[in-house]
Amino acid sequence: MTSTTVDLAQDGPGELEEHRRELTGYCYRMLGSPFDAEDAVQETLARAWRSYDGFDGRASLRSWLYRIATNVCIDSLNGRSRRALPMDLTAAAAPVAASLAPPVSERRWVYPIPDDRAVPLHGDPADVAVARESIRLAFVAALQHLPPRQRAVLILREVLRWTAEEVAGLLETSVAAVNSALQRARAALAERDVAVTDPPVDAEQEDLLGRYVRAFERYDIEALVSLLHEDATQTMPPYEMWLRGAADIGRWLLGPGAGCRGSRLIPVVANGTAAFAQYRINPAGGHQAFSIQLITISGGRIGAFSHFLEPRLFPLFGLPLRLDDRVPALSR
Repeated sequence: MTSTTVDLAQDGPGELEEHRRELTGYCYRMLGSPFDAEDAVQETLARAWRSYDGFDGRASLRSWLYRIATNVCIDSLNGRSRRALPMDLTAAAAPVAASLAPPVSERRWVYPIPDDRAVPLHGDPADVAVARESIRLAFVAALQHLPPRQRAVLILREVLRWTAEEVAGLLETSVAAVNSALQRARAALAERDVAVTDPPVDAEQEDLLGRYVRAFERYDIEALVSLLHEDATQTMPPYEMWLRGAADIGRWLLGPGAGCRGSRLIPVVANGTAAFAQYRINPAGGHQAFSIQLITISGGRIGAFSHFLEPRLFPLFGLPLRLDDRVPALSR
């Protein structure tokens, strides 16, 4: 995958740039990484810019760009192992380990994306809601189990609402082949029991998130554990280790995870859900970027929280890599 930098707004047809956000959302669902998605979109727009004089208008500009983006993504996926979440790879661990095993390559994991890079800001509210729901972390992770062309068919048909005829034209195949691929993709997702929709955050959930922040920033683990489902999970990519059960999570946070004591949390929105940027204490002063946390709520409690220990995510959210002590903690 190349990452050629082209300023299309200045050096090529500016109308191509208008499609960047929706193309990023599409490529993110295909590839499971905001970094790969941005590279894929940049490559798509660069190819389109170079070929623009040959665009004959037989298809819409949007369809043409999606054809290029699909080819870029499929080429990128060929020969590459699928991205995953830790629970797809190993069994839950005991919380007694003194240290984590060496991290696994970034290219192994599904990583989160800020909503404002993948979800349209305007348009039909129903379409915006579907776009937000279809970047839920569990759904994107489930998509990675599908072969690339099935993945493209399902996203184009179920998320973007393209007709079978439009998808067949994009993939240069038959309508029957598209319908067959969609049926197989639906069956594969059904086996994983993944729902596209998720209830929006309401006042009760906002209160729960506020209590979570206060407990985490004060490192009141007893209070934090009381907010979790009994079988809650915690994951920490790029590490394979993950935990199941509120009691085990509490023991981990008081043991090997105690380096999180004194952390600061900044609210963000990622993958259509509530999230926080976590800054840990920097021995040299202030706090330094540590993880992006995604919180899953169900039945009035926290069912899962995923810590993505990847500081490169912070600039995607427009956040600095360091905080000084003048930024107030959320729990104060």
